[in-house]
Amino acid sequence: MKLLGNKATVLPFAVAAAMLAFGAPKAEAQGFFDMLFGGGVKHAPPKGDFPPPPSKYKPKPKAPAASGGGAQISSPSYYTYKSDPLVRVDFSALSAAPEPATPQDAAFEPAATGAAFREAIAGLDGYDLYAEKDIAKALIAYYSANPDFIWVTGTSPNSRAEDAVRVLGEAASYGLTPADYTVEVPAAGESAGNADERLKELVRFEMALSARVLRYARDAQSGRVDPNRMTGYYDFPPKPLDMEGVLKTLAHTQQVRTYLESRHPQNSEYQALRVELEALQASAEDEITIDPNLLLKPGQTSPELPKLLTKIARNLDDEMGGAYGEVLARLATSQVYDPELVPVIKAVQKRAGMKGDGVIGPRTVASLAGTSKADKIQKVRVALEELRWLPSDLGSPRVFINQPAFTASYIDDGEEKLKTRAVVGRPTNQTAFFYDQIEQIDFHPYWGVPQSILVNEMLPRLRRDPGYLDRAGYEVVNARGKRIPSSSVNWGAYGAKIPYGVRQLPSEANALGELKILFPNKHAIYMHDTPQKSFFQRDMRALSHGCVRLQDPRGMAAAVLGTSVDYIEDRLKHGHSTEDVTRKIPVYVAYFTAWPDLSGTVEYFNDVYGRDTRLQQALDSTEAVRSPAS
Repeated sequence: MKLLGNKATVLPFAVAAAMLAFGAPKAEAQGFFDMLFGGGVKHAPPKGDFPPPPSKYKPKPKAPAASGGGAQISSPSYYTYKSDPLVRVDFSALSAAPEPATPQDAAFEPAATGAAFREAIAGLDGYDLYAEKDIAKALIAYYSANPDFIWVTGTSPNSRAEDAVRVLGEAASYGLTPADYTVEVPAAGESAGNADERLKELVRFEMALSARVLRYARDAQSGRVDPNRMTGYYDFPPKPLDMEGVLKTLAHTQQVRTYLESRHPQNSEYQALRVELEALQASAEDEITIDPNLLLKPGQTSPELPKLLTKIARNLDDEMGGAYGEVLARLATSQVYDPELVPVIKAVQKRAGMKGDGVIGPRTVASLAGTSKADKIQKVRVALEELRWLPSDLGSPRVFINQPAFTASYIDDGEEKLKTRAVVGRPTNQTAFFYDQIEQIDFHPYWGVPQSILVNEMLPRLRRDPGYLDRAGYEVVNARGKRIPSSSVNWGAYGAKIPYGVRQLPSEANALGELKILFPNKHAIYMHDTPQKSFFQRDMRALSHGCVRLQDPRGMAAAVLGTSVDYIEDRLKHGHSTEDVTRKIPVYVAYFTAWPDLSGTVEYFNDVYGRDTRLQQALDSTEAVRSPAS
């Protein structure tokens, strides 16, 4: 089917033809409209026709909706991140607790040091140890049920403690801050003081190390910040950690390092980012710097050009070296952008995923000159933190959408079997960061118009031209699910709350194109085709209302259904239909400005929404709260 360009309206005969091609809606199709944005109808629509109910974030009108004038539905916002304050651990519960006749914890086995521990508890009087509230609670709960040392044997820290302190000291290799986990370790053997002082020193070390080990384990598993408290664009389920269980495990194993390292994500992407961080920290800063605002067209002159050519020559692969090596060597010192160099620049641009127009601009310079070492380190640290929000095992097969890269990939058995260009939300209509599971493919889909688009973009026109939707291939229903003419609605009476639902019929001009791939979520985001094919030729593709448009939607549909593109093409010949995805395929609608390909090579991307900066502010807030902790 030949797709038309982007059109504001569809002629009536085109709408009629579309309805004949795809079949006029049946009477029972009224049920499709039972649950629309703001319609108040209690019945759920068939899966896929409309986005899910609104999220817990409640849009607010930007202006009062009185008399329907000017009100709009706002997008989710960013919040000023405030870390929870630390609390002083109240050890009085341990001191006051009588010795149990039998162990409170069935797994606890008294050791020879148990008596020494109970004697040592007195040394916690006046000890100011600050920790996160849940960690403080877990410490008291664990040691009340298990009154014995984990990290001390005799009069010295034991091998468990040595291993734990080493792991905490290596936190920087994971992009964490070692100061967050610092513990003062008592000197080995008897101290110069008396036995009581030594016991006090040891029990305080015991509590401090347990508190910092729990902080480390939680940070490694879930990250240092709660992403959902940063913005309504982030949506991640909690990753609870049984903190008492952590201490129980560590008390009964000598494999402390193995256990603590297992709290980190165990996927290859996380390991590749760690390797990249280590390499960056050991590397020297690149001595060649290029004006990031350089703009150079063929025939123009700039002293920055030789530096750019040097960068290209350093990174030639065999193919490009054979094709352009001689030209680069001959014109290496030229400040004139000679026409002979244009094919070289175009090839480099295309290799970097750009359209290859031969014009040297800021994006070309960024791709060739690369990101500074400091910026790369920052991006990798941010990426490591974000990966801790995701499942440790990303799953296979899976779909991975990286918004800053403007790409969507289908990955199976360690192989990227499909990679396609994608269009994501504009900075004013950002795509959320979350993960879900793919459930359904819709062929020649209806498009349930979100209330935000209906209010913000369609309503001004509808006030002037109430019959616009009737002519443009849309259907309107009221709160009872009854289809009504658009021209019969007094659109001027409504503001941010419109008691009508609107959907666009399948057609060549449908905003979703010929298919959509659903993973129902509260953000009403999915992957879909688009009639606006020209967008995929742009380098910066943050251009949609928030959903993810695919350059190769048929290929992606075939991949997730485990079938062929020929099968998809055949389904498309038969009008509107749906097919469930029967396999478990997670989809990550992700946001990483540093991300490794499957070979482990890390690529860097622009922070199109400014989220890295906001995450760093949240991390700074967390460190500020932790820094005065003892």
